[in-house]
Amino acid sequence: MTRLFALLAAFAFIASAHAQAPRSPNPKPVTPPFEVSVFAEGLEHPWGLALLPDGRLLVTERPGRLRLVSREGKLSEPLGGVPEVFARGQGGLLDVALSPRFKEDRTIFLSFAEPGQGGAGTAVARARLEEKNLQDVNVIWRQAPKVSGTNHWGSRLVFARDGSLFITTGDRQEHKDQAQNPANTIGTVVRVQADGAVPKDNPFVADKAKRTEIFSYGHRNIQAAALHPKTGALWVVEHGPRGGDELHRVQAGLNYGWPVITYGVNYDGSRITDKREAPGLEQPAYYWDPVIAPSGALFYTGKAFAGWQGDLLVGSLRPGGLVRLRLDGERVALEERYRRGALDTRVRALVQGPQGEIFAATDQKNGRILRISPRS
Repeated sequence: MTRLFALLAAFAFIASAHAQAPRSPNPKPVTPPFEVSVFAEGLEHPWGLALLPDGRLLVTERPGRLRLVSREGKLSEPLGGVPEVFARGQGGLLDVALSPRFKEDRTIFLSFAEPGQGGAGTAVARARLEEKNLQDVNVIWRQAPKVSGTNHWGSRLVFARDGSLFITTGDRQEHKDQAQNPANTIGTVVRVQADGAVPKDNPFVADKAKRTEIFSYGHRNIQAAALHPKTGALWVVEHGPRGGDELHRVQAGLNYGWPVITYGVNYDGSRITDKREAPGLEQPAYYWDPVIAPSGALFYTGKAFAGWQGDLLVGSLRPGGLVRLRLDGERVALEERYRRGALDTRVRALVQGPQGEIFAATDQKNGRILRISPRS
């Protein structure tokens, strides 16, 4: 009898370890507790935002331009020195992040689609920011190999507490099966030092069959990523196919399943796989079907919005707007959506402002930066 109970307990553990993830209830948009104003406009498909210590913003435009935005919302001329980008499809100049020591070193980091032999791939460059240009531009990391195709670049940049840099990538759409092959960096989260060196505690540094810069793999296309303000854990919101956007707390060395398991289907409705779970493949903490097409995320730490501290805010490209998630440990305890007025649009990037307000970049030919502030 004791042996039977042990077997039953083992089966229960296995079942719980691979239990399917909770699905978003797809809540209807609610009246937002804030007002939205246009802070800056005249941008062509803005993609990344970063807040400078003096209150100005850095903004990337996908065709390959980097601009400063004054505290009054005035755009600078494009800065010189930006690397050549592969501005096709979803590719181009993508995210921007400041060095943790920006006040001392004036260093910024740019992710972009880089052309080269074999096609193109996600790359990351570091440079020193001057008023009119970039100096000492140096590519510190390149996705390998470069492949054909114009979509799924990932490209969010997040600094960990120890100063290492997380880089999210995509499966490049036509090469999705390679997301299960850690001998390359397609469909991965990469972790490197600020100079591109591989941290000694990365999960695969002793495995000659895997790329040592890989932190996790089996990802489809991560365009939303943020560091938890209390735990320091990396959370990502991953683009799924038709259905199946996924929220993950990313952990070192784990395989997140794409495309072996998924909650979604191809855009034409055909099946990708018949599996939603499998041994050794991680389940999301939460998933969306229909999708929100996530891009841009932050954990709110300001005081402007009472009761939002620690909540995860996510931009939505489709149907658009802003999604707010309250986490209870690794469980989503609340989801609210705001998609009215000026926010009824494609939100590509988010950054928290110096007074706790939120700036949101809209993904449009005539893109804007919106300011989200408490109601006066």
